[in-house]
Amino acid sequence: MNFNYDEWNEIKKKISSSLHTIPHYKESDIWWISIGYNLGYEVFGKGKDYARPVLVIKKFNQHSFIGVLLSTKLKNNQYHIPITVKNKTISALTSQIRVFSTKRMLYKHTELDERDYTKVIESIRDIIKLPPSR
Repeated sequence: MNFNYDEWNEIKKKISSSLHTIPHYKESDIWWISIGYNLGYEVFGKGKDYARPVLVIKKFNQHSFIGVLLSTKLKNNQYHIPITVKNKTISALTSQIRVFSTKRMLYKHTELDERDYTKVIESIRDIIKLPPSR
């Protein structure tokens, strides 16, 4: 599959240099984010904005947060956590967790209910399983 990295790079430069209104967001919000093209098995965005929905997991400050990418593809494994968004079952891709700049945020889609948000958080805790301190 051929990807147009040059096209995405031009959009990324515009996002980076544009005046940015800091969005009001919080943990458990779902936002459409300009993800762009990524490498290997990293999930990438689609459409003219190279966007996809992202669940805000941890807000660091007004400028950055940890998010989990969402997908309509349902798979039965520990990295595709089924959640309900606007009466539709989708997956939180816990293997696709990363830090995002709020400059990438396009618009708020909705807010995840507390039960499903907790389910995603617990799943992340289970898969990370950090080793004990030395």
